[in-house]
Amino acid sequence: MTQLILLRHGQSIWNRDKRFTGWSNVALSPQGEQEAERAGRLLKETGYTFDACFTSELKRSTDTLRIVLSTMGLSNIPIRQNWRLNERHYGALEGIERWAAIKKFGIWPVVGCQLKFNASPPPLDPADKRFPGNQPRYSDIVQNELPLAESLQQTQVRMLSYWQGTIIPELQNGKRILIVSHKNILRTLMMQLDGISNIEVMKLSIATCRPLVYELNNKLRTIQKHYVDFRYDR
Repeated sequence: MTQLILLRHGQSIWNRDKRFTGWSNVALSPQGEQEAERAGRLLKETGYTFDACFTSELKRSTDTLRIVLSTMGLSNIPIRQNWRLNERHYGALEGIERWAAIKKFGIWPVVGCQLKFNASPPPLDPADKRFPGNQPRYSDIVQNELPLAESLQQTQVRMLSYWQGTIIPELQNGKRILIVSHKNILRTLMMQLDGISNIEVMKLSIATCRPLVYELNNKLRTIQKHYVDFRYDR
């Protein structure tokens, strides 16, 4: 048996301001920093530790992980970052407040991509500075692998290649893993772990900085799962 803990990053400044964020590299809000510290305290006080940690390339996720590990006194734990754990790319919606996006693009291009598993938001122009292919951080990645916009289905596909090729082998070796990532990445991971449908996954609500623990058997099937704060607060 092994443990996998999933953690959504703390509130970012654009979560707070109700803007589409996606791959935009924004910081945690003060509340998000406090959430990350609280998550670290909960994990420490309930006796959790890790052999390896995984996170995205985005600041709100990497800063959450740094705060959690520092709070736990585990700053020496190996950390692996990868763009395949980045949030879903919201294309031309990125950086825009919800109602402003509806006024600009219409209601269905904005709402539809939040309701349907295979619906994408309006795509970026490849010349747009928000396209990852125009950012030095992603210069070593083949441009046609980088998104102009993504449905949740497309997000799942690029996440799964990293999950299957990199994270699963670590779990199979019995390592205790912490993944700090983003709402839609964690949704697609829960699809794999819980066997939920395309329709059910769109209804999943994942709060910021609530550690979700999966106890997995030798075949990486879920034995049980629970939120740390639920067990801790009882």
